[in-house]
Amino acid sequence: MGSQVTRRGFLATLGGVAGVAAATEPADAQQEGQTQRVNMTDSLVFNPDEIFVEPGTTVIWQNVGAVGHSVTAYEDEIPDAAEFFASGGFDEEAAARRGYPDRGDIAGEENYRHTFEVEGTYEYFCIPHESVGMLGTVEVTTDPPAQEGFVSILTNRSRDIAIYLVTGLVAVLAFAWAVLKYGGEYGEEN
Repeated sequence: MGSQVTRRGFLATLGGVAGVAAATEPADAQQEGQTQRVNMTDSLVFNPDEIFVEPGTTVIWQNVGAVGHSVTAYEDEIPDAAEFFASGGFDEEAAARRGYPDRGDIAGEENYRHTFEVEGTYEYFCIPHESVGMLGTVEVTTDPPAQEGFVSILTNRSRDIAIYLVTGLVAVLAFAWAVLKYGGEYGEEN
């Protein structure tokens, strides 16, 4: 009877460790300070396409797919005192349009960051996907509305690792169950 408790304890511990590993995000994907993340997807959208942040917040645009994207401000759609922003380090919209894709392309798993200091509304777009509606808005305000709905804290890579870990755990548990149930005789030998 004691060996069953040990096996169950082992399996419970194994399940707990796998659960913690699946729920833990890698350190490089954690956010420090005031940051807000926007995913750029293979569906050709910014997700979310509108965010509200406080002044001093850094927005990180993360390409979570394989299709290359850009982040480029509409020069006439940002506050007058605000700094222009574009992946590739361009100083103006026209230069960003001319320079893409030699500069400014954000490949899969890469990101672009910009810190917003001036309050106001910032409209931006993806150069190669502007015509299909890949547009976004950053609203910088000292009183942003509370976020509603589900926001995933896991990157796609972290989610995939969690899925592999849980699948592996299920396989190990199924194998352990089969060995315990059918794997041998536990009675005394004659």
